[in-house]
Amino acid sequence: MNDFATDKLAAPIADLRDDWWRGAVIYQIYPRSFQDTTGDGIGDLAGITRRLPYVAELGADAIWISPFFPSPMKDFGYDVSNYTDVDPMFGTLADFDRLIAEAHRLGLKVMIDQVLSHTSDVHPWFRESRSSKDNAKSDWFVWADAKPDGSPPNNWLSIFGGPAWEWDTRRCQYYLHNFLAAQPDLNFHNRDVQDALLDTVEFWLKRGVDGFRLDTVNFYFHAESLADNPPATSRDAPEAPSVNPYNFQAHIYDKTQPENLEFLKRLRALLDKYPAKTTVGEIGDNNALKVMADYTSGGDKLHMSYTFDFLGTAFSAQYFRDKVERLEAMIGDGWPCWAFSNHDVTRHVSRWAAVWGRDPNALARLAAGILLSLRGSVCLYQGEELGLTEAHLEFADLADPYGIRFWPEYKGRDGCRTPMVWESNAPNGGFSQAKPWLPVSPEHIAHAADRQLGDGESVLAHYRMLLAFRHAHEALQQGDIAFLDADPDVLAFTRIGGGEKLLCLFNLGSAAARFTVPRELTVTALSGHGFAGSLEPGGRVVRLPAGEAFFGAIG
Repeated sequence: MNDFATDKLAAPIADLRDDWWRGAVIYQIYPRSFQDTTGDGIGDLAGITRRLPYVAELGADAIWISPFFPSPMKDFGYDVSNYTDVDPMFGTLADFDRLIAEAHRLGLKVMIDQVLSHTSDVHPWFRESRSSKDNAKSDWFVWADAKPDGSPPNNWLSIFGGPAWEWDTRRCQYYLHNFLAAQPDLNFHNRDVQDALLDTVEFWLKRGVDGFRLDTVNFYFHAESLADNPPATSRDAPEAPSVNPYNFQAHIYDKTQPENLEFLKRLRALLDKYPAKTTVGEIGDNNALKVMADYTSGGDKLHMSYTFDFLGTAFSAQYFRDKVERLEAMIGDGWPCWAFSNHDVTRHVSRWAAVWGRDPNALARLAAGILLSLRGSVCLYQGEELGLTEAHLEFADLADPYGIRFWPEYKGRDGCRTPMVWESNAPNGGFSQAKPWLPVSPEHIAHAADRQLGDGESVLAHYRMLLAFRHAHEALQQGDIAFLDADPDVLAFTRIGGGEKLLCLFNLGSAAARFTVPRELTVTALSGHGFAGSLEPGGRVVRLPAGEAFFGAIG
């Protein structure tokens, strides 16, 4: 069995700069679906450790591991019942320690998910809080009395459908849950809650993790007034699937409160006690770019954050330009982290297929070029580098409560969470000898890693080439970005930094395009990136076949 062993070792951790995260490529691992080593059909920490050489050879700088903490798994680990241990289905703390050691040996940083906004309803903190109105943790969660008619305290809605309030018969009060009723929201207005959560963060810092991805980072605080949210004035930028009534409200009072900034400063102060640590926050808001700027500026809050702006269906040169330019105008000294796919959204090759309408592998290659050229850090989602499309599941195969709730108009998140395909001729694509927790897509088998590794024209080969190209050019990692006017289908910008200036061109259209180099620039074509754009004789015009890109050095 080919485990993609590698002899490539990066510089020792101590030799890397403290701001290693600035411009880093972070590979997201969904542990349930990465590699099973115990034969139960569920991935585990030992499986991640086994496949780390593959990630190192890809050229990633770090991994981000989705939750592996003890949990009843009603939201598959995002309902945490113990912040400082490993769920037995994934292994043990000793397995995690081995994972850290192997990752660091290979030159990979390790980031883990921190789900701080809410716990599981079986977490000991919530069990105590719900036991009475006067226990030591009675106000560790968000409790409120019913209205005189018995209805919830206000009109807030859960992202997973229905009211954001659940009646509790022990306290005869409602508690807040922005997600499942089994995920009660912590009360961040209580300093003791903040202290307890920061202690859990420090537990993992002491264990050697290099950073944290912060789930729903703008949901920590709610407005203590519990005022009703007003109706949304527009649904042009929905925060949930279109069939979800969550989009009917402007979420003014249930998230993104100003008090959050002070907590993020406390969190940053803790991380600053440990060298070379980082944070990346997930921001879900209809004004996400402004929140991203607020949360990452000043050097005293988050190191970086990402939004859902590139996790939707929009795919055009103008859209990419508008979003990045808007952020650049606001972010100051803050730092973005861009992603096109993750464990919560339809894989981008499928999401953009209707606009693209052509070879999905070509779309995967072009999207990789764009993502890895933008100013900021990058998150790649497992299987993205294989060009995986969204898996099609039957209702009987669904596990995601979100998809089950809104089926069939919204099919949930299981289609992007199916197991990785490692070997085309092995049972279940080499993921597990047993029946996997979600079925392996037959369409994915042809994209298995072992099949692509020997193909220099594969999507995987293209990703490896692009990551090496990015690492070879400091301008792509940390340089400034400035956009240039071009054909409507052409995304054109420069990256300047580290003593070099690069021209980056991408043709998102279905026909060949030409780009005229500005008179004040002298451009030389660069190789090593795998795209077919070319500079015509004379050096004034770049030819861009449909779906291709061009990188040039500016003299």
